[in-house]
Amino acid sequence: MVSHDFPEKWPGLLDDIKRLLGSGDIREVHAGCVAALETARAFRFRQQSDVMSKIVAELFPTLVTIATNMLQTPPSQSQEIPTMLHLILKTYKTSIVINLSAHQQSAESLVPWGQLFFAVVNLNIPKEAVPEDEDERERSEWWITKKWAYATLGRLFHRFGNPSQLPTTMQKEYSAFAQHFVSMFAPEILNIYLRQVELYVSGQNWLSKKCQYHIFSFFTECVKPKSTWTLLKPHFETLVSSFAFPHLCFTPTKQALWENDPVDYIRISVDEYESYSTPVSASTTFLFSLAGNRTKTTFMPILGFINNILRSNSPAPQRFGALNMTAALGPWIMKHPEVRNSMEHFIQQFVTPEFSSPEPYLRGIACEVVGTVAKHGMEWASEENLNANFRCIAAALDDPEFPVRVHAALSLTELIVAQESVRNQVAPQVGKVIQDLLKLSDETDLDILNHSMEVMVEQFQEELLPVAAQLTSRLCESYLRLARESSIQDSVADSSANDLESVMADADDDKTYAAMGVAKTIYTIVTSVDSSPEILAQIQEIIIPIIVYTLEAKLLGKYLFDNVYDLIDSLTFKTRSVSPSMWPVFELTYKLFKNDAVDFLEEMLPSLDNFISYGAETIKQRPDYKQMLLDIYTTAITSDHLGENDRVNGCKLAESMLLNLRGHIDDFLQSMLTTTFDGIEAAETSTLKLSLLEVTINCVLYNPAAVLPLMESTRPGSSRAFFDKWFAAIKNSEKQLPRVHDKKLSIVTLTALMEMEPGMVPEPLREGWPGIVAGALRLFKDLPKAIADRKALQEAMEEDEDDDDLDDEKVLNMEGGDDEDVWDEDSAYLEMLASEGARLRAKSEKLAAGDDDDDESEEEDIEEELGYISPLDSVNPYDAFQMRNPAGYQAATTALSVDEQTLLMEVMRIADEPPANVVA
Repeated sequence: MVSHDFPEKWPGLLDDIKRLLGSGDIREVHAGCVAALETARAFRFRQQSDVMSKIVAELFPTLVTIATNMLQTPPSQSQEIPTMLHLILKTYKTSIVINLSAHQQSAESLVPWGQLFFAVVNLNIPKEAVPEDEDERERSEWWITKKWAYATLGRLFHRFGNPSQLPTTMQKEYSAFAQHFVSMFAPEILNIYLRQVELYVSGQNWLSKKCQYHIFSFFTECVKPKSTWTLLKPHFETLVSSFAFPHLCFTPTKQALWENDPVDYIRISVDEYESYSTPVSASTTFLFSLAGNRTKTTFMPILGFINNILRSNSPAPQRFGALNMTAALGPWIMKHPEVRNSMEHFIQQFVTPEFSSPEPYLRGIACEVVGTVAKHGMEWASEENLNANFRCIAAALDDPEFPVRVHAALSLTELIVAQESVRNQVAPQVGKVIQDLLKLSDETDLDILNHSMEVMVEQFQEELLPVAAQLTSRLCESYLRLARESSIQDSVADSSANDLESVMADADDDKTYAAMGVAKTIYTIVTSVDSSPEILAQIQEIIIPIIVYTLEAKLLGKYLFDNVYDLIDSLTFKTRSVSPSMWPVFELTYKLFKNDAVDFLEEMLPSLDNFISYGAETIKQRPDYKQMLLDIYTTAITSDHLGENDRVNGCKLAESMLLNLRGHIDDFLQSMLTTTFDGIEAAETSTLKLSLLEVTINCVLYNPAAVLPLMESTRPGSSRAFFDKWFAAIKNSEKQLPRVHDKKLSIVTLTALMEMEPGMVPEPLREGWPGIVAGALRLFKDLPKAIADRKALQEAMEEDEDDDDLDDEKVLNMEGGDDEDVWDEDSAYLEMLASEGARLRAKSEKLAAGDDDDDESEEEDIEEELGYISPLDSVNPYDAFQMRNPAGYQAATTALSVDEQTLLMEVMRIADEPPANVVA
């Protein structure tokens, strides 16, 4: 592996590589190719360095010459040539992961490399040069070399050579190159690819799956730009019918998978993330791009092709392909004003009859089509037609073929959500449906079935209430089995994995995701039975063992940890209590935080807050529990392993302690103040500074008479410094105390201070003491706007949640000319990513240069936290602001201006109103 300290430690490295490449000895040239690749890999992600440009400029001219000369040797005469070609092409592809150097943009480099890529793509590999078995041929060096040629041409076009889709942040650097590439190279690439497809479709040449994937990906990229769409447009119907469609038919490969591993068949055919780099997924994406971006030209011809297949009584595998295309395009079909209203007739004519097909895969795809159109807004004109299809899908739950049963379950889920009449028919037999789902889930560990389970629980809460505990018990058994098997897999992986790719692959195991899905379903049950405290308490006792297992087994690297803390949070919040069997979970949480899970405080915080809020009486009697909580706060603020967000969460924990355990943590106040003062001195952002300031405010609210002298004894002058910061924030409360909670906390604390006897006020504070009332009035003045802003944010979030329910929204390009450049949501998203990447790189470069000065203009605003719950939420600040110390009140009000006195009278008036009339 090449050192990342180059060029400092390896000044002669490039000379050594060039010497190897130019030696003429095949073994040394091979070694030079390996070294060149490793060098490119070592520096591919280094943004603040011109090392890659130097590597490219010095090595790549030699590499392209070597590769070009190698192609003059017949493929069957050398075993080393395809390996070295593979290394050289991979080196080029690796070098353009992030940037395209100035040398690579020049014609001096682009032309010879482009000719090399074209020559590799066009290379006719003799049969004797590769294995006869297709799977082995896929892995042969010659076809791996071809794959890298296709992949590199695709990368050049996608990231650097497509001017209509080039993000704004990249236009200055690549605009000239992109214009040249799209006009000179892209048409040639397209013509070569079309020729390769023609040879493949006619049976004259073979194409590996990876090469087909890259061809489809390039065609997809050609759909949006006007220049390439003009060239692709005359060929799209042929490409759909002869190149894309065969991949969507029921092939012998699919048949073998169906028979030998039906679970994997479902996983690959249903889960879009399982096989995203296959020609099947790429051909589907190509169809999506045509339908969504060039709707006026392509949509009706594609649907016409589907209809022709189905009307002509085609063989079953082709009918499957046509219905498969229908299911894939279903979201767009249900958006098309001329098509959606005819879908009921289409289903009755072509889909419903397939439920009784002797071919099981046709029964399965029939379920999928009905489920897809139901999900995307199908409106049935005939209740009889709806019921006929529902009965077919319900019957398919008992189909002898496993994939059909899964498709039926998924389809039934969509019908239940979309159609009330179906929901009513399922309700009496929902127990049987749940049993079917549990059986399918236990047999397969398919995460996709958990969504169906969640829907059943949500839609049939009343019907499932009597069996909720039994259902939870079954789910917990499944969870424990999956979690244990996942843990075993992790242990094996940990002992064998020694590189990042292995770790990534092992982390992506089905057992874990299935367990996550089961945990989410259990969570759904918890949220659905909160109307019955007895059942909820019973369910809690069933769930706690799986929580304890997950924490004791330390399944931290998985999302299981997140799911489990969601369960703890929900159980303690819904029951508004902490049962005796839940306290060991609290102890485990502390133990984990102090060892393996120190960076999981954000996931733990809601549960910890609930332990304090609803288990306060127990904590008050347990010095060890109080010490644990203090230690978590101290660690959060002082640990070098934690960041700002963890420190903010630590402050929230401290606030919960101070508000809920008043009078029972007096011995901790000095330690908390010391930790907080040290934290404020080190804090860099406004969010953390405010959080730490509010811990101090909470300490004052906890016991003003004790804390103010304690501040002075802990650190002389600290009380005055604290009040200066606090009142500076109050004067600019709209910016520095922006949230409703910020203002309420300060108001009730100022009120508590006004109740102090004058003699109890520390000497450094007496001079400014009369300003307390004025500070409170300033907060009251800004409070109504903060409340209104929070309400508006809440309404906006509810609207966003409604929008999120419109899952998988698809857009048709029905407006304007169909031959112009297309800039859609995908393009806008890439633009956003590029802009954010540029911003982060600029920030990184600024820090690397030692420029770490605070830039308040870039400081992000502190936003309202709607999910944050505090004991102060129930406090009416107007009612709390009562003058119970006449002497202090008199002294404070004499310093008020006329406007402040008027505002004071208004606050008093509101405080006298009935509680229902006061918005807080």
